[in-house]
Amino acid sequence: MEKEKLADIVSLFNIEGTVCEIKPLGEGLINDTFRVITAEEDKPNYVLQRVNHIVFPDVDMVMRNIQAVTSHIRKKLEESNTDDIDRRVLTFIPSKENADKLYCVVDGQYWRIMVFIPNAITKQAVNPDSSRAAGKAFGEFQAMLADIPVSLGETIKDFHNMEFRLQQLRDVIAADPAGRVQEPQVQEMLRQIEERAEEMCKAERMGREGTLPKRVCHCDTKVNNMMFNDKDEVLCVIDLDTVMPNFIFSDYGDFLRTGANKVAEDFPEMDKVEFDIEIFKAFTEGYLSTASAFLLPVEIENLPYATALFPYMQCVRFLWDYLSGDKYWKCQYPTHNFVRANNQLHLLLSIEKNYPAMKEFIAQCLA
Repeated sequence: MEKEKLADIVSLFNIEGTVCEIKPLGEGLINDTFRVITAEEDKPNYVLQRVNHIVFPDVDMVMRNIQAVTSHIRKKLEESNTDDIDRRVLTFIPSKENADKLYCVVDGQYWRIMVFIPNAITKQAVNPDSSRAAGKAFGEFQAMLADIPVSLGETIKDFHNMEFRLQQLRDVIAADPAGRVQEPQVQEMLRQIEERAEEMCKAERMGREGTLPKRVCHCDTKVNNMMFNDKDEVLCVIDLDTVMPNFIFSDYGDFLRTGANKVAEDFPEMDKVEFDIEIFKAFTEGYLSTASAFLLPVEIENLPYATALFPYMQCVRFLWDYLSGDKYWKCQYPTHNFVRANNQLHLLLSIEKNYPAMKEFIAQCLA
């Protein structure tokens, strides 16, 4: 996009300082992101983003959620006399047209601006240290929002709803648009999926029964969704578009699905797919250090289930796409989605073997 047009978009927001440069920032797959540099040394720099309204069809809801969450976190930090608050929570800038609105619409595109956090970095590597830091940060994030006084909207409907994902799969099995359902390897995978279906849907059942609460969750707990300072301490959690009500299993299990797999999720050699128990221990130790104060016993008891749930869910989703004719995820070869599904199934099998060790470690953390 032309820099002049980007500068015009920036001018719609109540920023401080004089814009002298706008350049691309990061390699995000969902939103387009730019760094806005101001000329004055005493004025902040900014991050300009185009919000993908295909992925997030209700941008107004997304931004209302973010406003509620960041305001509540800032209040908590102020009450605890935390130092350097402006680097520990994201600050979004209102539009000039409406002080209560944190975005502008230009030519059908949705834009927002937040203050750039100086002297902060993200990490890509998943190791015990970064996993422990991630667990602690995401647990603290949930803890601070446990008493938020407003109800947030669901920015991606049924995002982590296992019953919904299984129904999607069953619908495509009935239609069989790509003619792949009868492949022997597909039939075996479907057998394994159905064998576990009732157990894997228990979160939704417990929610309906009122025994499992929904809380404010991040719902995209990757290690690179945190900012670190130069002492390797977590400053704040970022990428808040998916923050919404969910079972805490979303934040716990989704991190371990990617972080504790010893190979990439599309690695084709299934004998190399293995659950990394050391990453599990580090993340769990960090998470329980900040989250155990508000978690219910039923939530803690089901953390091993949460660890298994997300590889199972992703197996279902990859197989659904394979049977659909590969319409959702980009594929490098014809069986790419089936390999992904098989990888997640083997990760699930490895997790199941580790259930006793996981339960024992959780008990040790609590003791």
